[in-house]
Amino acid sequence: MAEHNELGAKGEEVALSYLQAKGYQLRERNWRFQKAEIDLVMETKDALVVVEVKTRENNYIGDPEMAVKKAKQKLLVFAANEYVQQHQITKETRFDIIGIILNSRGTQISHIEGAFNPALVKLTKFR
Repeated sequence: MAEHNELGAKGEEVALSYLQAKGYQLRERNWRFQKAEIDLVMETKDALVVVEVKTRENNYIGDPEMAVKKAKQKLLVFAANEYVQQHQITKETRFDIIGIILNSRGTQISHIEGAFNPALVKLTKFR
């Protein structure tokens, strides 16, 4: 596995533990639909939470959570729509981003709840 993939997997583990400690329940991990992938599909009492995890060793080029650009948001909304339909979800769906800096000095976690509004993300077909 490439080094950046290993770092990403470690970051997802950290994010999962963090969310579970906050009472979130895991539904799916690395759920894929066509070209889209949702890192973590979590659930709270009130919402289905689609989580994108970005992990870096430092923030020299910016905070990791800022790397989730419009194109990635479109893919997340696209996949989440399919997930909600397939699983007949009736709860509100929320999109969170977790940024993690993971290095020898420790771990920093930034959790942005409701990071973007899916109604403002213009969907297109991804084929």
